[in-house]
Parts: sequence; structure tokens; C-alpha cells
Amino acid sequence: MSVASETQKPVPPRRRLAVKPHSVQDKAFFGIARSAAIGAVAIVGLILTYLLYMSWGTLAKQGPGFIFGSQWSAADPENLVFQIGPMLWGSLLIAVSGMILAVPMAIAAAYFIEFFASSRVAKIATLIVDLLAAIPSIVIGLWGVGVFTPVASHWAKLLNENLGFIPLFNNDSGSFVNSPFIAGWVVAVMIVPIITSVTREIFSQLDRDVINASIALGASRSSTFMRVILPTSSGGVVGGALLGLGRALGETVAIFFVLNLSFEINWVEVVESRGGSIASMIVSFFGAASPEEVKALIAAGLVLFVITLLINWLAAWIVAKAQPWRQ
Repeated sequence: MSVASETQKPVPPRRRLAVKPHSVQDKAFFGIARSAAIGAVAIVGLILTYLLYMSWGTLAKQGPGFIFGSQWSAADPENLVFQIGPMLWGSLLIAVSGMILAVPMAIAAAYFIEFFASSRVAKIATLIVDLLAAIPSIVIGLWGVGVFTPVASHWAKLLNENLGFIPLFNNDSGSFVNSPFIAGWVVAVMIVPIITSVTREIFSQLDRDVINASIALGASRSSTFMRVILPTSSGGVVGGALLGLGRALGETVAIFFVLNLSFEINWVEVVESRGGSIASMIVSFFGAASPEEVKALIAAGLVLFVITLLINWLAAWIVAKAQPWRQ
């Protein structure tokens, strides 16, 4: 046995350092922060409890068909059928479409702000990104239906003419407005600021010496980005993308303006003028809904709430794991 192996000592377990407040100001601050955290969790729990209480009857009557079925009929009080399958699939399709469009734009914007732009340009770009995140969704929706729809419908028509043999871009109706393709672009515009902010924050925490060493060894900017920056920050980027996905799933008014709701499932034909969205369906049906239909809409909101909550929790966990000081 070597001397080195004899002198090895077990590695002590990782300790968590915590500072106990001593002054009155520190105790007051810790108390307020703890109360705010507990209050936020309590509010989420109360919302979840209320939604579950109001929708339990509908969920019990409809069974699994509520999620997987594709029929919504409230005309006959004796034969009520509430199923959100097309709306749930449409929400996922629009959200994924928006993510495919938004993630590359957000990563490019964050990379430019953090590594290429001067300090003054970076501040202006950051301000513009934050301002875009603060624009109300109804304004984005009005812009989408009044300004962007004619442009995006022309793009969809070109895709259909040149790539129509691919099911994704197939269109048999001849109408290219109010499609998931347009809704995906509108959602992308809304979630780019969120993903950009998280990605930029992760990029700012990278070790610049490693990046400079890669460039000094002869690597190009693109190679350094693909082989050093992106792999190192992948956890934070994925977490930011999932936060954007949670926002995309819950988007309501903007999609309501630019999407034609249909209870016929549109599996992958994004340029077809039909689709679905749980949030937009709730907005569309709630005003003239009967009491039983209101409970069904609340049940649909419960499904969306749970999915969004799980995605946001997963995103927060990934972002926390990506922080260097928490490793």
C-alpha cells in the first residue's frame, strides 16, 4: 500500500452556510421575506384548491375523456359533453412552435448583448428587451391581427407552395390566416424577452478566462460559442426556455385574436386555418357559458394551471442547478 493511500482522509460532507439575523433590522427583513415566501406558496395552494373544488364534479362526470376527447356540447342539459383534447394539443403545438422560433432569437440576442455590444449599446438593448416584456398581451394581439397577420399568412402560403409535401406545411383549405403558425410567431414575440433575460444572466456568470483561453488557442468565435459557452450554460438556457414555455402555454388574449378555434384536432398542420388553445377557449366561451359549462371551463383552467406549474417548477430547478455558487 502506498503512502498516499494511507494518508488519504475521507472528504467531509458539504456544509450549508447560514447567517442568523442579530439586529432588529435584519430580523424584520428576514421576517418580511419569509412571510412573503409563505404567502406566495399559500396563494398558489388556495388557487389550486379552489380550482379543484369547482371542477371536481366535471372531472368526475367526464372522466379521462375530459382530457383526451374532442367534443364540447352544452346545448342539451341532459347530455353535457365537455372535452378539451383539441384545445390541450393546440396549446402544446402553439407553445412548441413559439419555442422553436423564440429560443434561437433569444440566445442570439443574449450573446450579442453580453459578448459583442459595447456597454452603452448593451444597456440600451437590455432596456428594449425589458420594455418588450412589459408590453400588455392585448397590445401584442392587436399588432398580431392588424399588422403581422397579412405578413405571416404570406409566409405560410410560400411554405405551403414550396414545402407542401411535408405534412407540417400542408394546407387543403386555401386559407392561411388565423393559423397556429401565426399564433406561434405571436407567442414567440412575447416569450423572447423572458428567455433572453435568463440566458443573458447565465452568460454573464461564465468564466471569461475560459472563453479568452479558447480564443487564444485559435478557436473562432463561433467555435467558442458552440463548444465552450453553450455547453457550459446549457442548464440555464434550458431553464429559461422552460420559463418561456410556461408563459406560452398560458397566453390568452393575443392568441384569441389570431387563432381560429376548432374542436377538430390539428395534429401538425401549422399553416392550416384551425387550431386550439385552452386559455383562448376559456376567454371565448366564458361570457355566455351556463353554470355547468363554467365549471367545465374552470376544470380546463385547472389542467392548464397544473401543467404550467410543473413546467415552471422544472425551469426554476434547472436554473438553480445552473448557478455556479449552488453547485
